Amino acid sequence: MISRRNFITAITTGVAATALLSACGNSGDSGAGTVEEPTVINYTWWGNEDRAERTNKAIALFNEQNPTIKVVGTFTDWAGYWQKRSTEAAGGGLPDVMQWDLSYLRDYAQRNQLLDLGAAGVDLSGFEQTLLPSGKVSDKQFAVPTGTNAFAIYYDPAKLKEIGVAEPTGVWSYTEYKKFLQDAGQASAGKYYGSSDYTGVWWQFNIWLRQNKIEAFTADGKLGFTKADLKNWWGSVSELRGTPALISPDQVTQLLPKSPFGANKTVSEPTWDNFMGGYLGDSGATELKMVAVPSDDPDNLGLFLKPAMLMVASAKTKNAAAATKFIDFMVNAPEVGDIFKTTRGVPASKTQREGTTFEGVDAQVVAYEESISKYLSDAPEPPIVGFGTLESEFLRIQEELNFGKVDVDKAVEQWFISAEDVIKQNA
Repeated sequence: MISRRNFITAITTGVAATALLSACGNSGDSGAGTVEEPTVINYTWWGNEDRAERTNKAIALFNEQNPTIKVVGTFTDWAGYWQKRSTEAAGGGLPDVMQWDLSYLRDYAQRNQLLDLGAAGVDLSGFEQTLLPSGKVSDKQFAVPTGTNAFAIYYDPAKLKEIGVAEPTGVWSYTEYKKFLQDAGQASAGKYYGSSDYTGVWWQFNIWLRQNKIEAFTADGKLGFTKADLKNWWGSVSELRGTPALISPDQVTQLLPKSPFGANKTVSEPTWDNFMGGYLGDSGATELKMVAVPSDDPDNLGLFLKPAMLMVASAKTKNAAAATKFIDFMVNAPEVGDIFKTTRGVPASKTQREGTTFEGVDAQVVAYEESISKYLSDAPEPPIVGFGTLESEFLRIQEELNFGKVDVDKAVEQWFISAEDVIKQNA
């Protein structure tokens, strides 16, 4: 079991227990109704049945501790979630409280759809100062992270032992990383591939940019990198495409909804650390491991803690005090951390982390974030408006490159045309 008090580094000190009790307990329901007629607030989230079960348990606990407020919860899958929010925003009827994703924060905040939670009084004293900017737009705290995740390279130690390839240490350059993928693909004699093509993953590109001291976006919402930078990135694995090192995109499509790694077709996969439970369930593996991403500068891995998800409130809620109290409970209460463990990411609040027991897979995720703590830098601010389209186009065009429909130069031109159009539309 991992010691909760050794998690990453010391965060802001002096979080008073009385403050937590005031935020999460039964004292002073400012703005609330009565026990007979409680104030009703609506909360919506995306996720599967497991998240729904955990969330409903947390809601029931809040309602029990705050009898003058009643939270009513609804959830849907990711695909339908944002269409519903768009429709509600157009009609002026967003739910009181919502689970949120970083990609959509700037868009809704700039359109004055979200409540400033810092001004509303959510307790932020237990959060790392390097993490809070991810929920800020125009210096207002519109969103509060529920948990953190970090990027990692997953691998299956049993498969590597089977094919006679050494496990990676996580201290490696991109040249060494590519050799690992080549060795794994060749040694398995067609049974496994090394990985999917990591150059189609926007967030790994973002990390590579940070390793080279390049920002993805400028402060005024423009691209911070050049065509030459993207050409360098997409061209860096040209010799691996069409070889056992990388599984082809058509095979990836055939395996959906599982990933190639979850479907036991690759020995490794780059993604966020909180995917561990899903990968274990999909693959049936008894053990999976994570190491840090490669970097050509061993002192700069470009890593950061990204909000796994956030919580926001509607700017038009008629029950701001009750909504704020519920958000404070969901991000700070130790009991909530113990309900969710790392399924929302590693709890972002120090108070919640220290009240949570991590074992098994949860402990493994926490241990990974501890192992990279000295390399972490500030989380990026919310992406520009239209980022979701840019990310989708990044993968789509890179897949065309993999299919041989375009060369690297043409792929880069296509993406920049698409990106510049999105930026212009949302300027």
